[in-house]
Amino acid sequence: MSDELLELQGSVESIIYRNESNGYTVLNLSCEDGETAAVGMMPEVSVGEEIVVQGHWQTHKSYGEQFAVTSCTRAMPTGSTAILKYLSSRAVKGVGPATARRLVETFGENTLEVIEKEPLRMTEIKGISREKAMSISNELKKIFGMREVIVFLDKYNVPPEISVKIWRELGARSIETIESNPYVLCCDEIGVSFEHADRIAASMDMAQDYEFRLRAGIIYINTYNSNNGHTCLPKGKLIEVCAKFLKTEPERISEILEKMIIDKSLIEDTLEGKEFIFLPDFYKSETYSAGRIKLMKQFPPQRIVGIESALENFEKQQGIKYAELQRKAILEAISGGLLILTGGPGTGKTTTLNAIISLLKDNGIKVQCAAPTGRAAHRMSELTGCEAKTIHRLLEVEWDKHDKPYFKRDERNMLDCDALVLDELSMVDSKLFESVLRALPMGCRLIMVGDSDQLPSVGAGNVLGDLIASGVVPVVALTEIFRQSMKSLIVTNAHKIVKGEMPDLNIHNKDFFFLPCSSADKITETIIGLCKDRLPKSYGYSAMTDIQVLCPGRKGLLGVIELNKKLQEVLNPPIGTNLDLNIGTYSLRYGDKVMQIRNNYDLIWTRGDDDDGEGVFNGDIGTVVRVNSKAGTVSVKFDDKLVEYDRESVRDLELAYATTVHKSQGNEFEAVIMPMFRGAPQLYYRNLLYTGVTRAKKLLILVGTQSTIETMVNNNKRTKRYSGLRVFLSETENSDFEEKL
Repeated sequence: MSDELLELQGSVESIIYRNESNGYTVLNLSCEDGETAAVGMMPEVSVGEEIVVQGHWQTHKSYGEQFAVTSCTRAMPTGSTAILKYLSSRAVKGVGPATARRLVETFGENTLEVIEKEPLRMTEIKGISREKAMSISNELKKIFGMREVIVFLDKYNVPPEISVKIWRELGARSIETIESNPYVLCCDEIGVSFEHADRIAASMDMAQDYEFRLRAGIIYINTYNSNNGHTCLPKGKLIEVCAKFLKTEPERISEILEKMIIDKSLIEDTLEGKEFIFLPDFYKSETYSAGRIKLMKQFPPQRIVGIESALENFEKQQGIKYAELQRKAILEAISGGLLILTGGPGTGKTTTLNAIISLLKDNGIKVQCAAPTGRAAHRMSELTGCEAKTIHRLLEVEWDKHDKPYFKRDERNMLDCDALVLDELSMVDSKLFESVLRALPMGCRLIMVGDSDQLPSVGAGNVLGDLIASGVVPVVALTEIFRQSMKSLIVTNAHKIVKGEMPDLNIHNKDFFFLPCSSADKITETIIGLCKDRLPKSYGYSAMTDIQVLCPGRKGLLGVIELNKKLQEVLNPPIGTNLDLNIGTYSLRYGDKVMQIRNNYDLIWTRGDDDDGEGVFNGDIGTVVRVNSKAGTVSVKFDDKLVEYDRESVRDLELAYATTVHKSQGNEFEAVIMPMFRGAPQLYYRNLLYTGVTRAKKLLILVGTQSTIETMVNNNKRTKRYSGLRVFLSETENSDFEEKL
């Protein structure tokens, strides 16, 4: 596909569709060669305008040939005919076809200038009062104002759809506000990055120690670190990092930070004698969660009588004899109503959970089950026989006017259940956990299941670790590996790794294999051979659906990026250049295995003829079933759901022949291959190796050097996360939480 843009010029004949929130528009454009459909970001373009658009031709499967617009330049209509057409289209609120005709008959080609600058002259026309004249003038000024903002921001490389957001947030004083404080653009509602705002400010010759810059920079550092898992930062460390990043004296940072604490832009609290700084949302999440957990302890659900005898009868019916720790977990979950059930593979978590769910249902308790990801929820449904939903679906996610997700289920609209079973708790971050707790009815049991030895959540917080460490929530850790699981070398080696022991690498007749290779090139060659030929021939596994390569990191010869390129080249070679779609690091083509890399709540999926829904989530894996390189669109099949990606949303996809261990959480695969070779030390540690190994259901293959495996096993570095939940839970006075909340 050529990168050269085509250009069309013409007048807007009609608006077929417009998304008012982002400016995406479908319109008919009258050009020299006739009318054509143009689609793209063209906010506030109206009928009658003369526009110049750049872009590419594309063919829509339903609507035929269209011009996909990448940029749009426009001019207000000139001449009486064009102005009449423009005003008759109701582009200006309060002006319909009849009023438009009278205005143009009276003022001719000066109509728009009169409306803007001499509005009271409109009262010369019968039926236009002083109030209506001013209202029409104000509406036109709004349109002029938005266009002025778009033009002003274009020189700073701000796209039109963001300019529309800015206008809607800042209004008529947008340009004036930005010129005095470009960092206002960094707010969540607008979403311009700090770096972009900083470039705008630099072009305006603003000083580096400008207060608005320092405030925005401090928020940026906190937000950046929240993306690395921290809900708070030590105050001293924050000042030091901000001073270096913003090239400003620490004393100046400290001065601004104190102002931000006073006006509640940031929250300061003392945790175990040390001062920490929180973003307000994270502080609210962790203090609320701590307070609610303590309230649940204080007011437990109504006790079920005779649960021990019921458990004995259940054992007889099922032909099962539960181990001591399993019995303890079952009784605690049902009688106490609050429990964390943890344990590694093969320790009987699922068997225990099935008993808890069955006994609760037998006693008339309404049970709901949920997990963080679609795949984890699907697996939970299969293992327990109880329908499980994603947490987002359970809480009924919706979107506000800024396209930010919120949940319909909360303290004013609680979940309809008496017990909630929450699986894969290690993946749940602090904000999502808060949302779950807000939706729980008083007296509802909460059974949380997770593996504390796995990696923590992608989002900020350390919910499972903090809950366990606090000592406030009852915890049952299953440690006994059951006899049937002892046959699996994946299970026994996973437990060895957790204990800091080397896995057995010398057995070659089970489900855990080590293939020694001494160079990155040889490891790559071996992995490609396993995926392409050896595993499909020996086990019947598909490289697309059964085999998953898991890497410690993204970069380097054995990182996700390079391995994906090499695996794609072998497993799904190109058929023709016009069937490839370039999206940054990768080219996508028909048949590729892909992963969604961030939550997108707006994407619509279809399933069959009459079933559809919204939302594709971080970590979902699917297959490309259609590519339109000219339009920049693809269709992806996720299990039984079909999703159409446009030119913008397709950038949320990446190849998934190889992925990171972090991205694999919540998933299980028939066969897992892991490259084991030297790399960034911060990625080569015990928990990461353990998490990767436990993603394999039937076959695990390590390819590389024994010394790398030894390094990872011996490195028990836990990912350091600053969070407050453990301390807040450990505080004894409920009054503390009343003050914080």
